[in-house]
Amino acid sequence: MEKVDLDGAFGSFDEHWSPRLAGELNGQAVKLAKAEGEFVWHEHDDADELFLVVSGELRIELREQADVVLQEGEFVIVPRGVEHRPVADDEAEILLFEPSGTQNTGDVEDELTTDVERLE
Repeated sequence: MEKVDLDGAFGSFDEHWSPRLAGELNGQAVKLAKAEGEFVWHEHDDADELFLVVSGELRIELREQADVVLQEGEFVIVPRGVEHRPVADDEAEILLFEPSGTQNTGDVEDELTTDVERLE
C-alpha cells in the first residue's frame, strides 16, 4: 500500500487536461488532472465518470440540462452516454474516478486526447 499526498502529486506536473494515474482499484482508475480553459465536448458510452474538485472551480457543461458548477470539495457523477464539457475559468485541480482504460476525450479524437501517465 502506498499513500498519495494530493498536494505533492498536483505539484509534480503543470500540464492542463493531461491526467495522471494516481491509483487503481477494482478495475477503476483514480486520476488527477489540472484543468484550465475549455475541454472538448465528449461522452463515454460505457463509463460513468466522477469529477471531484480538490481546488478551484469546475463547470461541467451539459447539452441537455443545466450546467453543474463544482466548488472545492464537491463532486458530480456524469452518467455514461451523457455529452459533457468540463470548463475551468481559472486553474482547478480535479480528481477523476472512472474505469481503467477510459480515454480522456471519450468518443472524440482531438488534440487533447492523451494517454494517461502514471504519477512519479
